[in-house]
Amino acid sequence: MIESLFSMQDKICVVTGGSRGLGSFMAQGFLEAGAKRVYITARKAEACISAAEELSQYGECIAIPGDIATSEGLQNLVAQLISREQHIDVLVNNAGAGWGASFGQFPEKGWDKTMNINTKTPFFLIQALTPLLKINASAENTSSIINIGSIAGMVGNAVDNFSYAISKTGVHQLTRILATELAKDHIRVNAIAPGRFYSKMTEFLSNDQEAFEEELQTIPMQRWGEASDISGVAIMLASKAGAFITGQIIPVDGGTSVVN
Repeated sequence: MIESLFSMQDKICVVTGGSRGLGSFMAQGFLEAGAKRVYITARKAEACISAAEELSQYGECIAIPGDIATSEGLQNLVAQLISREQHIDVLVNNAGAGWGASFGQFPEKGWDKTMNINTKTPFFLIQALTPLLKINASAENTSSIINIGSIAGMVGNAVDNFSYAISKTGVHQLTRILATELAKDHIRVNAIAPGRFYSKMTEFLSNDQEAFEEELQTIPMQRWGEASDISGVAIMLASKAGAFITGQIIPVDGGTSVVN
């Protein structure tokens, strides 16, 4: 029973921002859990293709490079998926961006870029891919959308990353609203709200040993997240194990959101 609950067998998955960090971790997890195919997309073509080749040791992984924050890039991704697949089962909206600056110096371009990538793009990608997600979905075999939010969208401290925190709050509300909207189509919509994980976005802190050690003291479990921490929750939400879960925001943060 346990194996079937968490099995991704025959599932076709799409992971945006899949060339590194959380996206790569989840793509690998899906493949190791038996996914039939995983498509990853990322803005940098070389990195996206290289990541797909690396991930292919775990199963079939296909790169579709492009900037989905532009209408052209998003339409290209959708067109390629339609040309290759009759349906998809899982969509992970992971691609994201941040912009750090003090309150008095925060620029409009930092606000617009972050809100566009983090909040606007997931909405329109879900809108465009809902027809593919509906085709194979049923009450017994739901499709799954997983949005990547953040505990930054849950706590009251932006840490000079104002548009990021607010955009992730938007992702959480988008998740709730679309869970209600798409339930009739047997599509579940949930969000994972990660705390600190090792990624390009958090290098500024992980490379500063003193600051890193100081922040660890603010995390009840006193460590950062690892690949299995994010992929385990993603597999649960995408598989039969999560079949009765929709509209939820799940913190994966070692307890940070409990004490902040």
